[in-house]
Amino acid sequence: MEGDINEGSVPAYYREVHQAICSRTDERVHIGVFQRLLSRTSLPITVQNQITENISNDDGFLNKVSLYKGLAFIALAQQGKPPSPKLLENFIQEFPKPQLGEPKEMQSLKMQSAQENPLILSLTLSELLMKDTIRVDLIPEKKGLFLKHVEYQVTSERFIASVYRRYSDFDVFHELLLQRYAYRVVPALPPKRVLKGVLTSMSEREFIEGRRRALSRFLNLVARHPFFSEDELLKTFFTFSGSDVQTKLRDACKKLGDEFMTCKYATQAKDFLPADIQSQFSSIRELIKNIHCSFQKLRDRAEKMAERSKENATDLQMFGKELSCLGSDETSVPALASGRSPWVAVKQSVKGLSVDFSLLSEKAAEQGRREEDDVVEKLNLFLDLLQSYRDLCERHEKGVLHEHQRALQKYSVMKRQMMSATVQPKEQVSVEQLESRIIQQENAIQVMELRNYFSLFCLHQESQLIFTYLPMTSNILGAFVDSQVRGHNEMGEVWQDLHSKLTCLFGDSNGLQTPPLSPK
Repeated sequence: MEGDINEGSVPAYYREVHQAICSRTDERVHIGVFQRLLSRTSLPITVQNQITENISNDDGFLNKVSLYKGLAFIALAQQGKPPSPKLLENFIQEFPKPQLGEPKEMQSLKMQSAQENPLILSLTLSELLMKDTIRVDLIPEKKGLFLKHVEYQVTSERFIASVYRRYSDFDVFHELLLQRYAYRVVPALPPKRVLKGVLTSMSEREFIEGRRRALSRFLNLVARHPFFSEDELLKTFFTFSGSDVQTKLRDACKKLGDEFMTCKYATQAKDFLPADIQSQFSSIRELIKNIHCSFQKLRDRAEKMAERSKENATDLQMFGKELSCLGSDETSVPALASGRSPWVAVKQSVKGLSVDFSLLSEKAAEQGRREEDDVVEKLNLFLDLLQSYRDLCERHEKGVLHEHQRALQKYSVMKRQMMSATVQPKEQVSVEQLESRIIQQENAIQVMELRNYFSLFCLHQESQLIFTYLPMTSNILGAFVDSQVRGHNEMGEVWQDLHSKLTCLFGDSNGLQTPPLSPK
């Protein structure tokens, strides 16, 4: 496929773009730079992902031919054509020029600082969000012999794949992520079940829906993580449609090992860390703790507002039903009160007003759903990320640091035993065994020290990830304000219409005229 693309078959613009964004050390282009270039287009995310998937990259870099191929895909996609490799094979004209702006303006896309210092994550929020969007849908329950099983349909935009997963599949995936990425933020899973008999059937449905939402947040955070997103585990979970995904996941994890064993910077992490990394870690940890606390309070208030909107919808619906019941009362009016009584006219009018209150109820319910989906759910997503960072800090202190300290204490005991053995002669075999154990312990301590520095290295990167997500605050506030404006405008229109009808009803002091309010 790539054999037909060369220096002579592409426009000069392709070569100018390559010169602008290629690495300083060779002619290759970092895949992250190309993705930044893609994000400047107005192409849908699914098309951008297709283009990225259709170009080959070695160790995260594109060669010149692969870049030319990517530029051709962009140009064709901008013309409304699918970015298909077969389309390039059959292309006999000169490749079209993509609309990307002046090449000299693209030099800022280079991630030079990130390539010079792997500790730095040069990612924006939009780049994280465009990595993938995961949808988790609840499918109808399947009853087993004794238990009902809940199953989910998981759809990935990036992989253009849809698979079915049980909660146990999520559980294994989460467990393996923690094994492979013990030094990264791995969001927690929602609980599998609650005690039987505690919840009513209605609240059980609410629990299952809440769990579905939490699983969706978990997968979206994982799919957008800069390191998880390129892992074989993730691809297997989102694309494998066989009967035993758990075995497939475990086999993949065994083959990969944990991140410390596969990361090329693991043994060099200390060299990249700032001298004051411990004080930085303490300060950032305290700051994120405070941010987490504030966002929890915001979420709690947003939940109450969404709940009030739902309660308002219920009250308006019941108010309308009562009006309808009042207007539908067929009890005959006594002769004493039937003379000049407007009651018959009032009943017909009141019955018609119930339609307006039903519409108000629908608008209030929509308002509650918007507040829940656009505000509460986004706050929960960010809270899940913040909590996973705090969990990571706990793992660092209680795991790596604690094990390192225990290893040092054990080593100290061995050294004292060795000194005692030299002062008080013992059997040669026991002395040699002790020396061998000391050497083994020294090696173990050295590995633990390397793991400790790598843990700090990862913590520093995960801290940057948290701050990359922080601009979500403006998105959440914008969604909140838009929801309120839309809700108040929609309900205001209905209330104004209702006000006009009531003015028509009660405007005549001599009696009530019945406007055409009653449903036919």
